[in-house]
Amino acid sequence: MKQTVLPSFPDAKSPAGAEIRFIMDGPTGNMIHSTVAPGQVNRATRHKTVHEFWHVLEGKGQIWRSDGVKETTVDLEAGVSIDIPAGTAFQYRCDGDASLKFICISMPPWPGDDEAEYVKGIWLPTI
Repeated sequence: MKQTVLPSFPDAKSPAGAEIRFIMDGPTGNMIHSTVAPGQVNRATRHKTVHEFWHVLEGKGQIWRSDGVKETTVDLEAGVSIDIPAGTAFQYRCDGDASLKFICISMPPWPGDDEAEYVKGIWLPTI
């Protein structure tokens, strides 16, 4: 059994550009805390094998997702949860005056930054 505390400072940046703090990992998945600065638009990516669940803690933003058949843009705000199935293109941004913060769970565990491939999104990235 594990127990962790949210790190005070980011551990890394995601391939899309969010600051991330590692929270928990195990044989079936891992969990991170992500922060997107006000006005930041991250790079559009697609994951090859990893499926993600997100739960927004605070802030406001939007996420665009496309599986090649269906395309949707969802408002992100506290309490909203979304999924990103493997192979789904996505791009997200922070629209508010405060940082967008969310928990991200990936299954299986994140294998490394080669997992993400950059794709064409709907917004111009700021990073």
